[in-house]
Amino acid sequence: MKLMETMNHQQQETAMQENGRRVLIIEDDTNIANLIALHLKDVGLEPTTITNGTDGYEVARSKAFALIILDLMLPGTNGLDVCRQLRMEGVTTPILMLTARAEEVDRVLGLELGADDYLTKPFSVRELLARVKAILRRVQLEQPQPQSNAHILQAGPIALDLEKREVRLNGKIVHLTVREFDLLALFMQYPGRAFRREELLNRVWGYQFSGYDHTVNSHINRLRSKIETDPTRPKLIQTVWGIGYRFNPPEDLP
Repeated sequence: MKLMETMNHQQQETAMQENGRRVLIIEDDTNIANLIALHLKDVGLEPTTITNGTDGYEVARSKAFALIILDLMLPGTNGLDVCRQLRMEGVTTPILMLTARAEEVDRVLGLELGADDYLTKPFSVRELLARVKAILRRVQLEQPQPQSNAHILQAGPIALDLEKREVRLNGKIVHLTVREFDLLALFMQYPGRAFRREELLNRVWGYQFSGYDHTVNSHINRLRSKIETDPTRPKLIQTVWGIGYRFNPPEDLP
């Protein structure tokens, strides 16, 4: 493994909120797991290490974490099944998947199952910490910065709070993953606009996921299942044939 690079930790932002420091590492290689844990501690996080998928799944579903770092190849339950089961149970904790496999299909499948990002082994500590910090920023687990009061997006019965990263439907909280939230936020900021799948990938996942159109489709389907009255006949997030998707505000529906 090329886990040898170190960072200038004095230059890292370590003012994480107290309730957003816990990171679960599910990795069977104890050398890798311990090294990851060491560097996470250096940036103010509190890692917990589990060495098999079965126990990792139980811990991930029963305790609150800011992030799960999940290896693909694990004894017991493999990483893909852990990810699948957590998302099926409504666990929305961000997942950074680690894989030693080079095949694109494994990366695509992990993303389609609900992983938020991935790293292919071997990787550097610098890259790992950059990905971790980027994910934590997305869910605003670092010290919040002053923002404008215009942070509530409202569309009919849907209210989306950009600061709290909270969505309510008819006043009840809807539990979304990081990517599902970002997709809905983008749609609600541009109601009626048709987005190509490639543009959604670039805006929500980043350029490194270019070409993974099925990832968009699977996340759209899960988002529909949570906000549509009838997901089989979606009215809010509509398919624009030959292009992609658009958000149809409830007040514009017949």
